Formats: sequence, C-alpha cells, structure tokens
Amino acid sequence: MEKIDMITAAFNGEALNGTIRVPGDKSISHRAVMLGAIAKGKTTISGFLAGEDCLSTIRIFSQLGVEIERNGSDVSVTSPGISGWKNPVEALDAGNSGTTARLLLGILAGSSVTAEITGDRYLRKRPMRRVTAPLNEMNARFKGNTETETLPVTVEGTKLKAMSYEMPIASAQVKSAILFAGLSAEGTTLVTEKAVSRDHTERMLRQFGASVQSEETSVSIAGGQSLQACDVKVPGDISSAAFFMCAAAMVPGSKITFLEVGLNPTRTGIIDVLQEMGAKVSFGERVNGEGEPYGELTVESSDLHAIEISGAMIPRLIDELPVIALLATQATGTTVIKDAEELRVKETDRIEAVCSELQKLGAIIEPTPDGMRITGPTKLTGGMLRSHGDHRLGMMAAISSVVADGPVQIEDASCINVSYPGFFEHLDSLTRSKH
Repeated sequence: MEKIDMITAAFNGEALNGTIRVPGDKSISHRAVMLGAIAKGKTTISGFLAGEDCLSTIRIFSQLGVEIERNGSDVSVTSPGISGWKNPVEALDAGNSGTTARLLLGILAGSSVTAEITGDRYLRKRPMRRVTAPLNEMNARFKGNTETETLPVTVEGTKLKAMSYEMPIASAQVKSAILFAGLSAEGTTLVTEKAVSRDHTERMLRQFGASVQSEETSVSIAGGQSLQACDVKVPGDISSAAFFMCAAAMVPGSKITFLEVGLNPTRTGIIDVLQEMGAKVSFGERVNGEGEPYGELTVESSDLHAIEISGAMIPRLIDELPVIALLATQATGTTVIKDAEELRVKETDRIEAVCSELQKLGAIIEPTPDGMRITGPTKLTGGMLRSHGDHRLGMMAAISSVVADGPVQIEDASCINVSYPGFFEHLDSLTRSKH
C-alpha cells in the first residue's frame, strides 16, 4: 500500500453526487478466510477486502500451512482442515487488526498448534484479557505480558471444555473468539450478551455447515463439528459506506447511491440514525440469499436535527460513531451519544480523539465517560487533524473537509488503507475538485 504521510482535503461545501461500490466488508472478509482455513477443501471468496487488516489475516493462515491465492477481490482458500495445520516458523503478525488477533486466540486455543501472536505498536496496546480470560475458563493455554493483558501472546493449542459465559459488554470479537473455541471444545458452549452485537460469525458458521443456535441475546454451538468448504460473497462494507452516507446527508444538493452494500440488521444502525436525524434514505433492490443480506441504497441531503444514540443501538453502529459525531455538528440541537464505553478501547481512545480533533475545527463537542455531546449546527473551519493511526478517524477527518470552510490536512492518512483502499479516489469521483 502507498504510504501517505500527509494529505490535504479541500472540498468546502461542494455537493457529492454519483454511484459507488464501497470495498468489501472487513468483518466478513476476515471471517471468510478464517472459516475457509478451518474447513477442509477449497473455499472461494468474492468481494474480499484487500485492505491491510484482511491481508494480515491471509498472511497468518498461509503461515499455518493453508494455501491461499488472491486475484484482486477474488480469493481461494484451500485447507487440509484445522487438524492439518502446522506450527509457524515465525510469530503471527496481526498488524493493526484487532479482529485478526482476538479471533485467532479463540481459533488456535483448540487447535494442535503452538504460535505467538503479535501486532503493530497500536495493536500491542489494545486489551486482550477480555478474550483470554473467558477462554482460560475453557482450559485454554496462553503466555504473555502479565499473562496476556496485551500482545504478544503465545497460544499452546489444547483440548478445550465447553462453558456458559455471560459477557460484561456487547462485543462481536469476544463472542466470536468464544464461538470459534467452542467449535473445538467438548460439549456445548453458550454465550449471552447484554445486547446483540454483529452476527457475522454465526451466519457464516451456518454457511460452512455448522449448527449454531441463536435465541434473543444468546448463541450456542456444539463442539466437535466439522466445517465444509463453500463459496462466500462479501458485500460492500456499510461501515465504510457510512462516511459517504453522512457526507451526502450533510452537504446541500448531494445524492449518492451505494451498490451491493451490506444490510445485515446488526450493522444498519447508521441507517436508522440518518433517518431519525431527517436524512433522506431510500432502497433499491435487496438480496436475502444464503449468508449476508445486501442491496442498493441512496442517501440525499436534508435538514438534520439532533437525537440521542444509546442502549441497544450502540453495538449496531459502534464503528460509525466517529463520523456520526461529525454529522451531529451539522444538525440542529444537541446530539447525545452514550453507553459507548467500548470506543475507548478501539484503535485509539475514540471518544477523546474524536472530540479533540473536531474541536480543532471549531466543533462544539465534549467527551463524557461513555460517549459525547455535540451541539450544532456549527460552521467548521479548516485545520490540521491527526488520524492517531486510526483509519476511521482518518476518514472522518477527510469527510470533515466537505463541510469546512477551509482545507483540512490529515496527518498519517495512510492508515485509511486498513479498511478502505481507494477512499480518496471515491471522494474525488463524487466531487468536482481535487485535493
């Protein structure tokens, strides 16, 4: 990926119009490779996200002896099955990907592999005990910093026992790690959440032939099941589309259509928020086949008003909250975001980082222990913003330039490649100016 140290975006209220297909869903791309590697046989993946995080997942499973070939967004995974994996010669580097590291802890815990998992300087600061602690209750074996507070972590695969676990927070990564471990455990593993987090793992396990039971906020899986290779279609990532959805809603005269974007109900909180704030959202053709639902949607500009975002809505839009905060600066009234403590342990402390960066542009925004308060509408100025090495903050900074009255400089914009290679090309294509 091209290294972009600093980039300047200057769109200054220019309307955004056009049709785009955003890159493949990051969460689904990770899981497709992982489950294809666990299953025996050849899995084909179309629409794969060739971003840095997902490429880290491919490299890791290649190190475990899985044959993976990639041609653009088409990927084939040919595996001997999890029982045929080999011990890696070197550490498994997850790069910046928390999804890769945390899900891998659950997958390797019940394998016959011994391996060290590490990551870049940002990932090595992110908490891992939320995953290793419940897995320890299943008899997993980990060694690491103060016994696995953070990476690097060495996993010694062993026989696991099933458990019932009540999660203190709604987290798809923790839930998925436990379900993956449960696939290899003796007995039936049950996970219960306070609110339903994204369910891509459950859906894809079923697609690969596993029996997974879901009831309200609980999910269970019986151990000892074998997965069968299959074909997986990855829809466009709604978390990536959210940046342009918000841009279209904010800037007068804008209208953007998104093709084949994911419409999984556990991920469509951003659509609900846009509609509640007064944005015009319409749908075209929808597909609800095997795997993930997807379809066409269009967002148009409109007058926006403040709302409260909290409770069960938060897990359905946790990754979109940085750009929603930006959106709220252009809405009439005070928008309140709460119950979002999880933002503090993302790629950075997104509550503090979002507030500090938008304040540089003149936004009236203040952090709270579990969220933020944003008062608008406020005319934003130009300025220099830091991405903090966080792809979603980098994209939020770029989108801020469409409502700012001056250029916005973005430091370390290369982190956007983690989830959205080609982001600036799409931004250019929807406007008439060039940054």
